[in-house]
Amino acid sequence: MTFVQLIDCRTNRFEELDRLMNQWVEQTRGRRTATHAVVGKDRGDTSHLVEIVEFPSYEEAMRNSKLPETDRIFREMSALCEGKPTFTDLDVVRDARLNADTARRFFEVAITSDDLSPLTGLVEQDYRHHDPANEQDLVGLDGLRRELDAWRAGFDFTFRVEDRVAQGDLVSVRWSWDGIHRGDFLGIPATGERVAMTGMTILRFSTSGRVAEGWWQYDRLGLLGRLGALEAPEL
Repeated sequence: MTFVQLIDCRTNRFEELDRLMNQWVEQTRGRRTATHAVVGKDRGDTSHLVEIVEFPSYEEAMRNSKLPETDRIFREMSALCEGKPTFTDLDVVRDARLNADTARRFFEVAITSDDLSPLTGLVEQDYRHHDPANEQDLVGLDGLRRELDAWRAGFDFTFRVEDRVAQGDLVSVRWSWDGIHRGDFLGIPATGERVAMTGMTILRFSTSGRVAEGWWQYDRLGLLGRLGALEAPEL
């Protein structure tokens, strides 16, 4: 179970505290068990700071606390604070990574659903679609629907989301795709060829939680070659 520790303190010497934290990160490289740390400053009282540190488990947090660098940094940190910092230990019982969940839903609708109407609630109307295979970016939800319809018309396929990594307003998705060429695709008549590829998509989310932009990377050249659309090189 993921474990989170809240460290609450008061100080007017944040710059020095920040340098201490950077030292700890550098000195514990390869040995620390903390996976994520966020420091927040109280808008109503700028001397009030809260650090949120995430660990894979309570046991890993205890291992982290036993590092000599952790003990030393804590003592130096305490010297910069008004009073001793307080700790709150929390087992994470719900972890909703909202943009990553929306990314999963986006692919469920865009790639595997017969009904594209739910895209209206998932994608901004001025969505921008970046695909190196296109001469220019597609702009707008209708452009995205036309792009998806072209793939659906050309192939019977399956699509799998392999990994999702979220950071800030971006979600990176690694996916795999395989299908049978059943219909016209980019002017290529159906060949019945079975094809497969992998790809990466980075989605940027707006402040409303909808997909605002997408960057798609995959081997379209290899796909066209499998469909016999590329001329053989002259010998």
